Amino acid sequence: MTEISQLSHTGRMEALTVGQVAEHFGVTVRTLHHYDQVGLLHPSERTHAGYRLYTAGDLQRLSTIVVYRRLDFSLEEIGELLEAEEADVVDHLRRQRDAVMARVTQMSALVDAIDHRLEAEMNDQPATTEDLKELFGDGYSDEYRAEAQERWGDTAQWQQSAERTARMTAQDWATVKEETEALEAQLAEAVRAGVPAEGDRAAGIAERHRAGIARFYDCDHAFQTCLAQMYLSDERFTAHYEALAPGAAQWLHDAIVANAARHGA
Repeated sequence: MTEISQLSHTGRMEALTVGQVAEHFGVTVRTLHHYDQVGLLHPSERTHAGYRLYTAGDLQRLSTIVVYRRLDFSLEEIGELLEAEEADVVDHLRRQRDAVMARVTQMSALVDAIDHRLEAEMNDQPATTEDLKELFGDGYSDEYRAEAQERWGDTAQWQQSAERTARMTAQDWATVKEETEALEAQLAEAVRAGVPAEGDRAAGIAERHRAGIARFYDCDHAFQTCLAQMYLSDERFTAHYEALAPGAAQWLHDAIVANAARHGA
Protein backbone atom coordinates (compact mmCIF):
# COMPACT_ATOMS: atom_id res chain seq x y z
CA MET A 1 0.00 0.00 0.00
CA THR A 2 2.73 2.50 0.99
CA GLU A 3 4.84 1.36 -1.94
CA ILE A 4 1.98 2.00 -4.37
CA SER A 5 1.46 5.52 -3.04
CA GLN A 6 5.13 6.42 -3.02
CA LEU A 7 5.84 5.17 -6.51
CA SER A 8 2.71 6.59 -8.05
CA HIS A 9 3.25 10.02 -6.46
CA THR A 10 6.76 10.25 -7.91
CA GLY A 11 5.49 9.61 -11.40
CA ARG A 12 8.79 7.93 -12.20
CA MET A 13 7.45 4.39 -12.33
CA GLU A 14 7.37 2.67 -15.71
CA ALA A 15 4.03 1.20 -16.74
CA LEU A 16 3.58 -2.29 -15.33
CA THR A 17 1.87 -5.38 -16.65
CA VAL A 18 -0.91 -7.15 -14.76
CA GLY A 19 1.53 -9.78 -13.54
CA GLN A 20 4.02 -7.18 -12.33
CA VAL A 21 1.34 -5.32 -10.38
CA ALA A 22 0.20 -8.57 -8.81
CA GLU A 23 3.78 -9.54 -7.91
CA HIS A 24 4.87 -6.19 -6.51
CA PHE A 25 1.73 -4.97 -4.80
CA GLY A 26 -0.03 -8.07 -3.48
CA VAL A 27 -3.16 -7.83 -5.66
CA THR A 28 -4.05 -11.02 -7.53
CA VAL A 29 -4.21 -11.14 -11.30
CA ARG A 30 -7.77 -12.42 -11.05
CA THR A 31 -8.74 -9.41 -8.93
CA LEU A 32 -7.18 -6.97 -11.38
CA HIS A 33 -8.99 -8.59 -14.28
CA HIS A 34 -12.25 -8.35 -12.35
CA TYR A 35 -11.68 -4.66 -11.60
CA ASP A 36 -11.13 -4.15 -15.32
CA GLN A 37 -14.28 -6.06 -16.26
CA VAL A 38 -16.54 -4.12 -13.88
CA GLY A 39 -15.06 -0.79 -14.96
CA LEU A 40 -13.41 -0.01 -11.65
CA LEU A 41 -9.80 0.10 -12.88
CA HIS A 42 -8.85 0.04 -16.56
CA PRO A 43 -5.15 -0.17 -17.46
CA SER A 44 -4.40 3.05 -19.32
CA GLU A 45 -1.88 1.66 -21.77
CA ARG A 46 -1.13 -1.47 -23.77
CA THR A 47 1.98 -2.98 -25.25
CA HIS A 48 2.42 -3.48 -28.99
CA ALA A 49 1.40 -7.08 -28.36
CA GLY A 50 -1.82 -5.93 -26.71
CA TYR A 51 -0.91 -6.65 -23.07
CA ARG A 52 -2.43 -4.30 -20.51
CA LEU A 53 -0.13 -1.80 -18.79
CA TYR A 54 -0.79 0.10 -15.55
CA THR A 55 0.54 3.65 -15.32
CA ALA A 56 1.40 5.61 -12.17
CA GLY A 57 -2.07 7.14 -12.27
CA ASP A 58 -3.64 3.69 -12.48
CA LEU A 59 -1.67 2.59 -9.43
CA GLN A 60 -2.80 5.65 -7.50
CA ARG A 61 -6.39 4.69 -8.26
CA LEU A 62 -5.59 1.10 -7.24
CA SER A 63 -4.20 2.29 -3.90
CA THR A 64 -7.50 4.05 -3.24
CA ILE A 65 -9.48 0.94 -4.17
CA VAL A 66 -7.35 -1.16 -1.82
CA VAL A 67 -8.07 1.19 1.09
CA TYR A 68 -11.82 1.09 0.48
CA ARG A 69 -11.81 -2.69 0.13
CA ARG A 70 -10.04 -3.00 3.46
CA LEU A 71 -12.86 -0.92 4.86
CA ASP A 72 -15.32 -3.48 3.45
CA PHE A 73 -16.93 -1.16 0.92
CA SER A 74 -18.58 -2.96 -1.99
CA LEU A 75 -17.16 -2.49 -5.48
CA GLU A 76 -20.27 -0.54 -6.43
CA GLU A 77 -19.77 1.84 -3.49
CA ILE A 78 -16.11 2.23 -4.35
CA GLY A 79 -16.95 3.09 -7.94
CA GLU A 80 -19.35 5.80 -6.82
CA LEU A 81 -16.79 7.26 -4.44
CA LEU A 82 -14.09 7.29 -7.07
CA GLU A 83 -16.29 9.00 -9.63
CA ALA A 84 -17.33 11.63 -7.12
CA GLU A 85 -13.76 12.23 -6.06
CA GLU A 86 -11.91 12.36 -9.37
CA ALA A 87 -12.53 16.08 -9.82
CA ASP A 88 -11.01 17.06 -6.46
CA VAL A 89 -8.01 15.28 -4.94
CA VAL A 90 -8.30 17.11 -1.61
CA ASP A 91 -11.96 16.21 -1.33
CA HIS A 92 -11.07 12.63 -2.22
CA LEU A 93 -8.49 12.44 0.56
CA ARG A 94 -10.88 13.96 3.07
CA ARG A 95 -13.57 11.45 2.17
CA GLN A 96 -11.06 8.65 2.45
CA ARG A 97 -9.92 9.87 5.87
CA ASP A 98 -13.52 10.21 7.08
CA ALA A 99 -14.22 6.68 5.95
CA VAL A 100 -11.16 5.34 7.74
CA MET A 101 -11.97 7.23 10.95
CA ALA A 102 -15.57 6.00 10.88
CA ARG A 103 -14.34 2.43 10.65
CA VAL A 104 -11.78 3.02 13.40
CA THR A 105 -14.60 4.22 15.64
CA GLN A 106 -16.65 1.15 14.79
CA MET A 107 -13.75 -1.20 15.43
CA SER A 108 -12.93 0.56 18.70
CA ALA A 109 -16.51 0.06 19.85
CA LEU A 110 -16.30 -3.58 18.80
CA VAL A 111 -13.08 -4.06 20.80
CA ASP A 112 -14.77 -2.51 23.86
CA ALA A 113 -17.72 -4.86 23.46
CA ILE A 114 -15.41 -7.86 23.18
CA ASP A 115 -13.45 -6.72 26.24
CA HIS A 116 -16.66 -6.42 28.27
CA ARG A 117 -17.79 -9.87 27.18
CA LEU A 118 -14.35 -11.33 27.90
CA GLU A 119 -14.32 -9.76 31.36
CA ALA A 120 -17.80 -11.14 32.06
CA GLU A 121 -16.80 -14.60 30.90
CA MET A 122 -13.64 -14.56 33.01
CA ASN A 123 -15.54 -13.34 36.06
CA ASP A 124 -17.98 -16.23 35.65
CA GLN A 125 -15.18 -18.79 35.93
CA PRO A 126 -14.72 -20.60 39.25
CA ALA A 127 -11.86 -19.21 41.33
CA THR A 128 -8.57 -21.08 41.13
CA THR A 129 -6.24 -21.90 44.01
CA GLU A 130 -3.97 -19.12 42.78
CA ASP A 131 -6.90 -16.67 42.91
CA LEU A 132 -7.60 -17.61 46.53
CA LYS A 133 -3.97 -17.36 47.57
CA GLU A 134 -3.71 -13.93 45.97
CA LEU A 135 -6.94 -12.77 47.60
CA PHE A 136 -6.47 -14.13 51.13
CA GLY A 137 -2.68 -14.29 51.38
CA ASP A 138 -1.65 -16.00 54.62
CA GLY A 139 -5.35 -16.57 55.36
CA TYR A 140 -5.43 -19.35 52.78
CA SER A 141 -3.53 -22.57 53.29
CA ASP A 142 -3.66 -25.89 51.44
CA GLU A 143 -2.69 -27.57 54.72
CA TYR A 144 -5.68 -26.12 56.57
CA ARG A 145 -8.00 -27.20 53.77
CA ALA A 146 -6.59 -30.73 53.81
CA GLU A 147 -6.97 -30.89 57.58
CA ALA A 148 -10.55 -29.63 57.40
CA GLN A 149 -11.42 -32.21 54.78
CA GLU A 150 -9.91 -34.97 56.90
CA ARG A 151 -11.90 -33.87 59.96
CA TRP A 152 -15.25 -33.10 58.32
CA GLY A 153 -15.07 -34.58 54.83
CA ASP A 154 -17.75 -37.16 55.58
CA THR A 155 -20.28 -34.64 56.90
CA ALA A 156 -23.25 -33.24 55.00
CA GLN A 157 -22.00 -29.71 55.68
CA TRP A 158 -18.66 -30.41 54.02
CA GLN A 159 -20.31 -31.89 50.95
CA GLN A 160 -22.66 -28.95 50.68
CA SER A 161 -19.80 -26.50 51.08
CA ALA A 162 -17.74 -28.30 48.43
CA GLU A 163 -20.60 -28.08 45.93
CA ARG A 164 -21.21 -24.38 46.54
CA THR A 165 -17.59 -23.25 46.59
CA ALA A 166 -16.87 -25.14 43.37
CA ARG A 167 -19.08 -22.62 41.57
CA MET A 168 -17.79 -19.50 43.34
CA THR A 169 -15.84 -16.99 41.26
CA ALA A 170 -12.98 -14.78 42.35
CA GLN A 171 -15.49 -11.95 42.71
CA ASP A 172 -17.65 -14.14 44.97
CA TRP A 173 -14.66 -14.77 47.19
CA ALA A 174 -13.77 -11.09 47.20
CA THR A 175 -17.29 -10.41 48.51
CA VAL A 176 -16.80 -13.07 51.20
CA LYS A 177 -13.57 -11.42 52.28
CA GLU A 178 -15.11 -7.96 52.36
CA GLU A 179 -18.14 -9.06 54.38
CA THR A 180 -16.00 -11.11 56.78
CA GLU A 181 -13.68 -8.19 57.44
CA ALA A 182 -16.66 -5.90 58.04
CA LEU A 183 -18.18 -8.38 60.52
CA GLU A 184 -14.92 -8.82 62.38
CA ALA A 185 -14.50 -5.05 62.60
CA GLN A 186 -17.97 -4.82 64.20
CA LEU A 187 -17.08 -7.66 66.55
CA ALA A 188 -13.85 -6.01 67.69
CA GLU A 189 -15.59 -2.66 68.18
CA ALA A 190 -18.32 -4.26 70.28
CA VAL A 191 -15.80 -6.08 72.48
CA ARG A 192 -13.68 -2.98 73.04
CA ALA A 193 -16.80 -0.96 73.84
CA GLY A 194 -17.91 -3.49 76.46
CA VAL A 195 -21.18 -4.31 74.67
CA PRO A 196 -23.06 -7.10 76.53
CA ALA A 197 -22.97 -10.45 74.76
CA GLU A 198 -26.65 -11.00 75.60
CA GLY A 199 -28.05 -7.78 74.08
CA ASP A 200 -29.61 -6.87 70.77
CA ARG A 201 -26.38 -5.58 69.25
CA ALA A 202 -24.61 -8.84 70.05
CA ALA A 203 -27.55 -10.79 68.62
CA GLY A 204 -27.22 -8.84 65.38
CA ILE A 205 -23.53 -9.70 65.12
CA ALA A 206 -24.31 -13.36 65.86
CA GLU A 207 -26.90 -13.42 63.07
CA ARG A 208 -24.51 -11.85 60.59
CA HIS A 209 -21.95 -14.44 61.59
CA ARG A 210 -24.47 -17.23 60.96
CA ALA A 211 -25.41 -15.75 57.58
CA GLY A 212 -21.76 -15.79 56.59
CA ILE A 213 -21.50 -19.47 57.45
CA ALA A 214 -24.81 -20.25 55.73
CA ARG A 215 -23.32 -19.02 52.46
CA PHE A 216 -21.33 -22.25 52.39
CA TYR A 217 -23.69 -24.72 54.07
CA ASP A 218 -26.96 -24.74 55.96
CA CYS A 219 -26.27 -23.47 59.47
CA ASP A 220 -29.04 -23.40 62.07
CA HIS A 221 -28.57 -21.90 65.53
CA ALA A 222 -27.73 -25.26 67.10
CA PHE A 223 -24.95 -25.91 64.62
CA GLN A 224 -23.66 -22.36 65.03
CA THR A 225 -23.38 -23.03 68.75
CA CYS A 226 -21.17 -26.04 67.99
CA LEU A 227 -18.93 -23.78 65.93
CA ALA A 228 -18.77 -21.31 68.80
CA GLN A 229 -17.47 -24.05 71.08
CA MET A 230 -14.67 -24.71 68.58
CA TYR A 231 -13.63 -21.05 68.71
CA LEU A 232 -12.63 -21.66 72.32
CA SER A 233 -11.36 -25.24 72.07
CA ASP A 234 -9.17 -24.80 68.97
CA GLU A 235 -6.30 -22.48 69.77
CA ARG A 236 -5.95 -21.35 66.15
CA PHE A 237 -9.50 -20.04 66.06
CA THR A 238 -9.04 -18.50 69.48
CA ALA A 239 -5.84 -16.76 68.40
CA HIS A 240 -7.53 -15.41 65.28
CA TYR A 241 -10.33 -13.74 67.23
CA GLU A 242 -8.08 -12.62 70.06
CA ALA A 243 -5.96 -10.80 67.48
CA LEU A 244 -9.03 -8.70 66.67
CA ALA A 245 -9.56 -7.67 70.29
CA PRO A 246 -8.67 -9.30 73.61
CA GLY A 247 -11.64 -11.38 74.75
CA ALA A 248 -13.24 -11.48 71.29
CA ALA A 249 -13.28 -15.30 71.07
CA GLN A 250 -15.16 -15.66 74.36
CA TRP A 251 -17.48 -12.74 73.54
CA LEU A 252 -18.42 -14.19 70.15
CA HIS A 253 -19.02 -17.58 71.73
CA ASP A 254 -21.28 -16.05 74.38
CA ALA A 255 -23.13 -13.90 71.84
CA ILE A 256 -23.84 -16.93 69.62
CA VAL A 257 -25.05 -19.01 72.56
CA ALA A 258 -27.26 -16.18 73.85
CA ASN A 259 -28.73 -15.60 70.41
CA ALA A 260 -29.39 -19.30 69.92
CA ALA A 261 -31.29 -19.33 73.23
CA ARG A 262 -33.42 -16.47 71.91
CA HIS A 263 -34.42 -18.71 69.04
CA GLY A 264 -35.09 -21.75 71.24
CA ALA A 265 -31.94 -23.64 70.23
